[in-house]
Formats: sequence, C-alpha cells, structure tokens
Amino acid sequence: MTKAPAKYRAPALDKGLDILELLAAAPAPMSITEISEGVGRSRGEIFRMLQVLEERDYIERGESDSSYSITTRLFRLGMEQPPVKSALETAFPIMHRLADEIDQSCHLVVPSGEQIVVVARVDPPGEIGLVVRVGHRRPMSQSASGQVLLAFQSDEIRIRWLQNIAESDPEFDRKKLLRTIRQIQSHGHAISPSQVVDGITDLSAPVMQHGHAVCALTVPFIERRRASIDMDATLRQLHEAASEISEALQYGSPSRVTT
Repeated sequence: MTKAPAKYRAPALDKGLDILELLAAAPAPMSITEISEGVGRSRGEIFRMLQVLEERDYIERGESDSSYSITTRLFRLGMEQPPVKSALETAFPIMHRLADEIDQSCHLVVPSGEQIVVVARVDPPGEIGLVVRVGHRRPMSQSASGQVLLAFQSDEIRIRWLQNIAESDPEFDRKKLLRTIRQIQSHGHAISPSQVVDGITDLSAPVMQHGHAVCALTVPFIERRRASIDMDATLRQLHEAASEISEALQYGSPSRVTT
C-alpha cells in the first residue's frame, strides 16, 4: 500500500529518522558514504545530523572507527512505556523462580512488526544455559515465541501480522506456518528445535491478557545428563509460570499488542 502524502513536513526530523531506520535495518555498521547513499542525501546534509544523533546516544562509532551503528537507546525508551514496564515488573519475580526451579534460562518476548524482540531474560542458576540477549530480534514466523504470539491473537490481528510477514518475506511458507499455529493452539504451547543453535529445544507458552497473547515466555531447553528435571516437567513449570503472569496482569492496567 502506498502511504498517503504527509500533511506537514519537518525536513530535519525526516532526515534523522531516515538515518535511524537505515542503521536499524543494517546488518553491520555503515560509513558516512554508505549512509549518504542509503538515505539519498549528500554527506554535507547528514554530517551534522550524525553528530547530533551520536551526542544524544542514538548512534555510536566503534573505537578508531568511522562507521556508525544504532544503539539501544530507542529500545530503552520503548521499555519505559507503562504497559511494557508493568508487564516486566510483574514477570521478573516469576521468571526468577522459574529459572531456579528448572535450572534453565528463560526470556520474555513481545511482537515488533513482523519480528519478535526479547525484552527480559533471567539467567540460569547453574553453570550451563543458553542466554539470549535483551533486544535480540528474530522473524516472527521463524521462532517458537513468534509462532505462539501468532497463535493466540484475534483472527483480525493474525491476518494483519501474516500480511506483514509476507511483505517482508514473500517466499515464506504460509500453509506450513498455519499448520504450526493450529498445533500450538491445540496444545497451548510450542515445542520446536531451535533454528539458531543445534541441540536446543525452544519451549514457549503465551502470557495472556484480555483474551490474547501480550507476550511469550520461552525456555531454550538444554538436555543435560543427570539433570534434576526433564523436558516434560520443564514444560509444566513453564505453563504454570506463564499462567501466573497472565493472572497477575489481569489486575493491572491493559497491555497493548503491536499491530
């Protein structure tokens, strides 16, 4: 769909946002020349903007490096939104208890466009565990957490998200994803081999509020010898933790789902 023409223009703001969006999508730091070409503006036009964005901690350069990358400042600002902050404050004590009980790490995921983003994590109490950094992103269709979020939405929101996924990846297997979603709805959770790390099984359950999943609680399960708790028991504990967070959120302020 083509965007409607803007009613008002703010050229300097447009320029800064173009730079931030370009760097956010870039797989590696970009030089001034690359940024200039990427946003279709001259080096002179963007030089001062880069200086201001760097001073305000929205972008950064490595030591002895003239290339720029985006920082986590925008992510940190988003985390201060009351619905997100409330969910994290509610979830953290329960996540810590879950990690202690299962001796595995766990993390909390929310939707972000056609992707998911990790907004909280708790490390395992023992010496072995897979830790996913806060801010990590993955395509929604390619992660157990994202598939859980898709499964427990209204039909209207799910259709919209699937359209976003198709626009970003026209070759994704829609029929296969829909079959997976139906299985998750039937079982109430997702169990799937990690698409990132061999030997890891991702276990994910929805955190529900007002009839839909506002986030997903996920355990990257590592099979260990002489472990005190197996995958089935871990899954039960995960369900209990997700349900406890869901129940606690029912008494808080309404949360939002990014659409």
